[in-house]
Amino acid sequence: MATSLLSVGTAAPEFSALDQNGQSVSLTEYRGRKVILYFYPKDDTPGCTKEACAFRDNFPTFNAIGVEVLGVSIDDGAKHKKFVEKYQLPFRLVADPDKTIVQAYGVWGLKKFMGKEYMGTNRVTYLINEEGVIEKVWPKVSPEKHAQELIAYLQPSA
Repeated sequence: MATSLLSVGTAAPEFSALDQNGQSVSLTEYRGRKVILYFYPKDDTPGCTKEACAFRDNFPTFNAIGVEVLGVSIDDGAKHKKFVEKYQLPFRLVADPDKTIVQAYGVWGLKKFMGKEYMGTNRVTYLINEEGVIEKVWPKVSPEKHAQELIAYLQPSA
């Protein structure tokens, strides 16, 4: 069942899940700060690794401008932990094995790869403002360039 992406101006769906360390993470704990909530298909795959490493490499900039980064996939916490350790990712990865979050945000849907159709997580990013409202949506993401694209949006004069 494919859902549609959420719109700018919509309240971001609340969630509570576990991160790579088994610690509870919820959207409400980030109220008062902007949050980059990026959805990706699978830990330790080429595109997802490029995207995560780009966020890692630009993390000091996100930190300096007061923006949190949270990655979400349907992988479990153990896979997230290996991915974080392998690439020294300085941000939290949210485990969503029951697909609650990906469905709430409309990123779970039909995908095509090498002529085959299947259900999976689409690479989508939401920027959530300090009040928990969706400020911007990036429905098609280039893994290598996306972190820079976000910085350009967040710091237009930089």
